[in-house]
Formats: sequence, structure tokens, C-alpha cells
Amino acid sequence: MNVDRRQLLRGLAAGALGGLPLPSFAHSAAPKVVIVRFGGGVRRRETILPETTFAPFLQRQLIPRGLLYRDMVIEQLDGVETSHAQGTLYLLTGRYDAYHDVEDRWFGDRFEPTIPTLFEAARKQLGLAEHEVLVVNNENRVQDEFLTFSSHPDHGVAYRAGSLSRWRYRHHRLAAQVARGDASRAQHRDLEKLQSQDYRLDDATRRQGTELRAFWDQWLAYWGDSGLVEPRGDRGQTELALWALQTLRPRLMMINYSDCDYVHWGLAHHYHRGISVMDEGLRAITAHLDRDPYYRDDTLLIVVPDCGRDDNRFLPVPFQHHFGDRSAHEIFALFVGPGVTPGVVDRRVQQADIAPTVASVLGLALPDAEGSALTEVWS
Repeated sequence: MNVDRRQLLRGLAAGALGGLPLPSFAHSAAPKVVIVRFGGGVRRRETILPETTFAPFLQRQLIPRGLLYRDMVIEQLDGVETSHAQGTLYLLTGRYDAYHDVEDRWFGDRFEPTIPTLFEAARKQLGLAEHEVLVVNNENRVQDEFLTFSSHPDHGVAYRAGSLSRWRYRHHRLAAQVARGDASRAQHRDLEKLQSQDYRLDDATRRQGTELRAFWDQWLAYWGDSGLVEPRGDRGQTELALWALQTLRPRLMMINYSDCDYVHWGLAHHYHRGISVMDEGLRAITAHLDRDPYYRDDTLLIVVPDCGRDDNRFLPVPFQHHFGDRSAHEIFALFVGPGVTPGVVDRRVQQADIAPTVASVLGLALPDAEGSALTEVWS
């Protein structure tokens, strides 16, 4: 890791967090925060540029309501990768680190940060329950299920975020069948496989809390158990998020979209359509936040990609993000909420600045973060 650059980031963070005023929200308690990870790797060209966007709601309706940082980057440091899990952890910890699979698997993507995430800080410092700090994950990225806690000795699994995903639903459904005694041998094997992926938890702590189990019971009663009725992919994320906002009332939620990553199969249409699907979901989530009295005038909405994406014409599949090209490091961030003055910020900022900014809004301490709180959000 580039030591000089890391020291600079740490110094900026220490200076930026001292004595900051908090934004103006409707209530005296910490406001709600909803982070929409425009995931799967997107370029500015197809998202925030008006002439070439595939996200019309984001570009034409939401950006005019918020503060856009159009020159946010993922810092080019040794060991820093422009990919989904890594980018998500940069967002959640406020620090760039080199990550390795916890089981040393080749091409493994199971990472644990050594410093607390926003989820853990919110649960521990604000006393929030599992269902009040949620992450909504795509069924095709099981590894994202475990980006909810760190290995920090004072935090960790006990303060993890609750998770909603089709993977988590399968776990709940199979565990219930086994408990009732009507599961087949194949279903027992399926449950054992799921539990082996969730290796940090034992049988007593692996089970989600009462509120989340009730959520899945309602989901099953409404959609049935065929898997052929409910929305899938990022549309499924949106449905899960809307149900959670209505029934679980989270105070901190992150929605991890990722459908546009299907472009790795080689078709530009997968990328463009994935952005459109995320944009449709963003519109539905924003509409709910606008009309629900629990969230209206008391919620900060943040839209930020996990990483950028390049367009390398020399590769068989030109849309990539693993080779560190310039555009893979170029992202953006949009903040919408009470006390946020709409506009555009052109100064260069860091993806690692998101966590300190959210921490400042929520009144949390993140002493290990190296990014800087973005003061324009409430100036």
C-alpha cells in the first residue's frame, strides 16, 4: 500500500471530522440513511451524463434534487481493486485495504475487514437491532451476504447487519422444514451447504431474529414457494427493499444492485439493461421514501457505484473492471435529503469518503476510517 497516500488520507479524515455541524433533519434522533449501491460496475457515461444515460430517473429527476459529486474516484493504491466486494467494503469502512479470501481459495471472494463497518458501528453505538440495520443482496452474489461484519475484536458478528436476499430466504425456509421434520434428505443436504457458507455462526446464532423470520413467513405466504412468481435479480432486490421499508422500518439500509455485471457474458445489452433495471428500482424506492411519513423529511438517500467500468476494445469481452483502467476507478455519488443543498461538486473526492460522511450524519465514531466527511452535504 502507498504509505504516503495512506497517511495523507488519515490526516484529511482527522481534520475533516472535527467540529462538523450535523445536517438539518426533522427529528432530534439520528436520521435514517438508505444507500443504493449502483452495483455491478457502471461508468459515468451511461449513468450521470445526460446525452448517453440509461438511467433517466437518476439523471433527469433525482440529480436535480440532490448534491452530485461527479468526480468521485477509487484511489489507485497498491492492492486496491476495482471490483464489487472490495468496493462495497471501501464504502462501508471508509478505508482502502487489500482483501484476500478468508479461506485462501483461488478466485475466492469472501472478505472480512479488520476495522468496523458502518453496520457494526450503527448497531453498537446507536443500540439498533438486527432488523433496523439491513443489507439487501442479489441472489447471484452470495459472497455479498458476508460483507456485513468485520473481524474487529470489539465488533464482529454480534453486530452484523441483518440481510435480505433469496439466499437468506432459502436458508430460512429449509431450516423451518428441517425443524418441522418434513424435509427430504436432499433438503437436509441443501441446508448443510448453506450453513457451511455461514461458517462464522453456530446453530444458535445463525438463525435470524424474530422480526426477520416473521418477514420471511409473510414473503412465503404472499409469493409461494415455487420460485417462479416473485421478482428475481435486481427487481427482486427492489421488492425486498420495499417490503422492508414498509414492515421492518430499518434506520440504515444498503441495497446492493448488480444485474449490469451480466455484461461479462459479452453483450453490451446486459450492461445497459442492468442500469435501466437499477434505475427503475431507484425510482420505486425514492417514491416510497417520499410518501412514507416515517421516512419523509428524515432520510438521507445516497446513490453510489461499487466500482466503475472500462471499455477495452482489445478484449474478447470489452466491458471489464478488473484491470485497473482509469474509468474503472471513476465513479460518482449523489446525496438527496433534508438539509442537502442541490448542486454539483467538481472537486475530486474518494469512495472512502462515504463512510465518514454517513458516520457524521448518524453521529457515529469511525476512528479507523481514512476517508474524509464530505462537508458540502450539509453546508
